[in-house]
Amino acid sequence: MTSTIEYKCPSCGGAIEFDPTVQKMKCPYCDSEFEMEVLKKLDEEEKNKQPDKMDWETKAGGEWQDGEADSIKVYTCKSCGGEIVADDTTSATSCPYCDNPVVISGQVSGELKPDFVIPFKVTKEQAKEALKKHISGKKFIPKTFKEENHLDEIKGIYVPFWLFDANARAHINYKATKVRHWSDTKYNYTNVSTYRVRRGGCVGFEHVPVDGSSKMADELMESIEPFDFKDAVDFQTAYLAGYLADKYDVTPENSIERANERIKTSTEQLFASTVTGYNSVITENSSVQLENGTAKYALYPVWLLNTTWQGQKYTFAMNGQTGKFVGDLPVDKKSFWTNVLGWGAGISAVVYGIAWLFTQL
Repeated sequence: MTSTIEYKCPSCGGAIEFDPTVQKMKCPYCDSEFEMEVLKKLDEEEKNKQPDKMDWETKAGGEWQDGEADSIKVYTCKSCGGEIVADDTTSATSCPYCDNPVVISGQVSGELKPDFVIPFKVTKEQAKEALKKHISGKKFIPKTFKEENHLDEIKGIYVPFWLFDANARAHINYKATKVRHWSDTKYNYTNVSTYRVRRGGCVGFEHVPVDGSSKMADELMESIEPFDFKDAVDFQTAYLAGYLADKYDVTPENSIERANERIKTSTEQLFASTVTGYNSVITENSSVQLENGTAKYALYPVWLLNTTWQGQKYTFAMNGQTGKFVGDLPVDKKSFWTNVLGWGAGISAVVYGIAWLFTQL
């Protein structure tokens, strides 16, 4: 029985053969030449390539001790179903997500106790002033959105986050090219050299955040990052005084996919940034293995304002530690079109005036 080993050209993917004249493997399609030992090594690497392995130890949070949670209550929104936590001095409040009234549903029970909390550094007045400054130059913001009593509805809320720590060991192969152009009196020439570039190593990740609330959009929370974990302290219920806290409804197990996505993307971007000096770089394959993956439970401070204008919901969020904020702003369409039509009338008058001038000439 005769067996044949077929090698693929790393440059173009075509089948390559041994060329006796150059004593190398040569591609008949792109004329690339390769040493046999190099091809064998590449073939071995391909056979030994491992898939991503991203497993976690997701035991996060602690147990409430006897009497520890007596000073906090759970409030439930009958409109959106949101559950928030506040200190027992809070008699009535409204849902930070939909502004509807919430009612007390009982004590905290059957939930994990946070490991850490980052206390608020930005005050409510500072949050209001930042929002005022942000909207002050906007011409078409509805008047009601700028009113003081509306800005008073900004709420400080601790958002639940699962924090993932891990060491990521990666092996990534790239296909890179260098292109050279030159000319003579007859022709223009282009030479494309193809390279197989490999990167491997380990990078550590600490406190990769994934918010544990389904009511808080991941994109919104990631937009106000980063939070600086150096300000984190061991959780105590006293930090909830004067603020609300969202109860997590996304488990750490259900947050793993997002954590893996963030870690894998960051790892690949970091390694790709070291592949320089080429005209093009394409990732051929990537393998990321996680080691010592663990998760913790923390509460992060956020100032939140939800508002509805003409049936559409708008959300403003500020990082309660750094002051970074993002958000949608409603537009007063009536004011907008009034100004647009006004501009149009002015432009028409100018054009008419120029036309009349040329007619007189």
